Formats: sequence, structure tokens, C-alpha cells
Amino acid sequence: MRRLWTALAALVILATPVVVAGPAVAADEDILARLRAVPGLTVVEERVAPAPYRFFVLTITQAADHRHPAAGTFQQRLTLLHRGTDRPTVLHTTGYGVPASIFRAEPTRLIDGNQISVEQRFFTPSRPEPADWSDLTIWQAATDHHRIVRALAPLYPANWISTGASKGGMTSIYHRRFYPADVDGTVAYVAPQDVVNFEDSAYDRFFTTVGTDPACRAALDAVQVEALRRRTALVARYQAWATENGRTFTIVRTADRAFEFMVNGTTWAFWQYSGLSQCGSVPAATASDEQIFGWLDAVYGLDSNTDQGITGYVPYYFQASTQLGYPVIKLPHLAKLQRYRGQDRAESYLPRELHPRFQPLAMADIDLWVRHSAGQLLFVYGQNDPWGAEPFHLGRGTRDSLSYVAPGANHGANIGLLTPPEAATATAAVQRWAGLTATTATARAAAPAVAPYDAALDAYNPALDRRYNR
Repeated sequence: MRRLWTALAALVILATPVVVAGPAVAADEDILARLRAVPGLTVVEERVAPAPYRFFVLTITQAADHRHPAAGTFQQRLTLLHRGTDRPTVLHTTGYGVPASIFRAEPTRLIDGNQISVEQRFFTPSRPEPADWSDLTIWQAATDHHRIVRALAPLYPANWISTGASKGGMTSIYHRRFYPADVDGTVAYVAPQDVVNFEDSAYDRFFTTVGTDPACRAALDAVQVEALRRRTALVARYQAWATENGRTFTIVRTADRAFEFMVNGTTWAFWQYSGLSQCGSVPAATASDEQIFGWLDAVYGLDSNTDQGITGYVPYYFQASTQLGYPVIKLPHLAKLQRYRGQDRAESYLPRELHPRFQPLAMADIDLWVRHSAGQLLFVYGQNDPWGAEPFHLGRGTRDSLSYVAPGANHGANIGLLTPPEAATATAAVQRWAGLTATTATARAAAPAVAPYDAALDAYNPALDRRYNR
């Protein structure tokens, strides 16, 4: 999906530190040897990590089709940030590729635990060869995650929490839908839920009210209009840029079509990644071609609609075309200037050899499960994030679950950006699900639940990484 971790004082909101409840493993037992002994798991490399962590790049053998395991396998990439076999573990479902950097997801820090980050099937290199795209479903991916939990739970017997941001957050919920007992709680950040794919009016309403400055919304509309009015000059500039940089437009067909899609998406990208503080950067209608072109690049990215920019995200666009759904907003102020109105859909970003067929019941099933059967879920959204216009909804049958909106936050919303009372409640829930319980004063002092903030580990937010979110 179209395209900080921020440490606030609220993260020390729990005055009472806690310790892990759960079995311990001998401290002198080497985790590398234990990993190498797991059937189907390969330790690709161990990288230097700050103490007290160890960091491993791994692969695990997965069936291309879990319904027919004998039909072929592939190697799925994952990483392990090892804290200790007596600590709780976070299963971080990326929904995309695995970031190469060592980082802690927010729940990992809140429970001072281990972290397993998993690359989504069909994102390279975690792709079967040859690839049967009908095997890219939410159930197949959930079964990948289920097998990873089963393989590594004997090494990490304390409680497990799953988490993810954006498509990764959606993925964590799908995993719980099909394997609800695999983990003890789930924290899903900025995760949309498009229950009815062709009903997107919530997004249209969002863009008429987002932010507190009507002048900012008007300026964003105006620069889109001006960009399309200058289509001839700006498309020529776009094509020249593409030629100079070895970029092509085979998938979206032409530079003109790619340009219009880029203009369509600038307001969405602005609110997803920026916010009110950047309203002053929006070019006026009188700005030069160079200024408008530069702003389009800064906000949306010239490379995003090229073949080279799209190829790595084809698995996302395929899933959006088959099960997840994809938002299509009306943009009435652009109607008379658009040449490809209504064509800016997920299918337009797929190579011609792929022929997706939409399955309208997939998200309806997830919605019913969340509302009527789920438990131990925490949803966090950003007030100014477009993806939050269609959120997951808790229902009467949802047990022990919470949903919050971080004031003024964008797609990088997290627990630390909630109001202090909400952050306190959310943190307490995550720690409780992780099996952290207060004991004696001596034990509490020895094993705090919240690991200290470390910029080297905690400054990265996958939800704001344009390499992994569209």
C-alpha cells in the first residue's frame, strides 16, 4: 500500500515493572546450535547486533501450496532478533519483504522480548519457482506463519505476541483468523479492512475533513489540478527523467498514464507520510514546472509507477486484486482533466500475464471473525492517515480487545503516540498478553518489561518505509 518510532514519556506509563512468567532455558545453551537443529530451518548468517541481542538471517522450507505439500517448496526468508529463550517472543509479519536493518517493533520493546520478522510469500526471494500465483492467498500466508510458530515455539516457550504495520498488520489478523491459538495477542498498526471492495465512500469523506486547515486541503486539490493542466510539459519532463535513469512504463503502459496515476495519489501520499506541518511545502498554482515536478517526486515518488518501481510490489497488487481490495477515490475536482478516470486500480499495476479474479467473501469472512469470535486484539490508527478511513471494527463478540486512534498521527501511528491514558491501557494489555506479571519488588527491579529506548534499534518504523509500503 502507498506509502519515528517515537519515544514519548508515555512509554514509562506503567509505574510497576514486571517479569516474565514462563519456563526458562539453560543460559549456557547456545541459540545458534538450537536453531541449526530445527528441521527445515537454515541459518544463513549471523550479523553483529548490539548487546544483549543476537541477530540471525534465516530461511525455512515452506510448501508452495500447503494443501498439496508434495507439489513443491520454496525458501521463506525471516530474521530473528534473539533476546533470550526465557523472554516472550514477537512474531512480526511484514506483509512485504523483510527489512535488512536490525530493528525492534514497538511491542518487542514493550515486552523486552525476541522478534521474528517474516517476509511475505511471493516477495523476492521468498517466491516459489515456477510461481503459481493462485497460491498467493491469505490462508496460504497464514499457514506459513503457523508453521514458523510451530517450528520455533519449542525454543521460545514463553508467550507470543504477533504484530505488523499497514499490510503487515492486516497479515497478522489473517494469521489469527485461521490459527487463533498460535499467539497470545496481536497488535495491528494502521491496518485497513476493505470489507466491500467497491464501496469506498469512506475515503472520499476522509479527504473532505482531514487535518484542521481547510486551506491545506484546498492547496493540495489545486496543485493536482495545475499538474494535470500542465500535462504536456510535465509528462515530457517525466519521460526525459525516465530515459535518463533507465526507467520504463510497460506495466502501466505509458508515461502519460503513469503521470496521471501519480497526480491522483499525491494527496493520499501527503497525508499518509506527512501532515499539517508540511502544508507550507505544497506548491501554489503559480509555481514553476520544476517546482511542481519536484514536489510530485518528494511526495509520491517518480519511480513509483515505473516498471522498476512496481515490480517489487506486484505481490501486493495481486493480493489487492484478488482478496484484499483496493481503494478507488472519486477525485471530483480532477474529473474533467483525467484521461484514465476509474482506471487507477490495483489491476493496472500488474503485468499482463497475471489475470486476477476477485474473491469478495475473503474480507467479509475476516470481518465476521473479528466482530464475533476474535480476542486479544489491539488496533492502533492515525487520525490523519487515509488508510484508517476503513478500519477493522470490534464487535459484541470480540473479547479483551482495544482500538485507538492517535491524535494528529499519520501512517506511523503507534502506542507511544496515543494519549497517555490510552497508551497506559494499551501497554498493560500487551504486557498481560505476553505473560508478564508483577511479582516481588526484587524481581521487578531485576527484570523491567519495557526495554530502554535505543535509537539504533527503535528509530525505524516499517509503516513509513516506502520500500515496503505503497
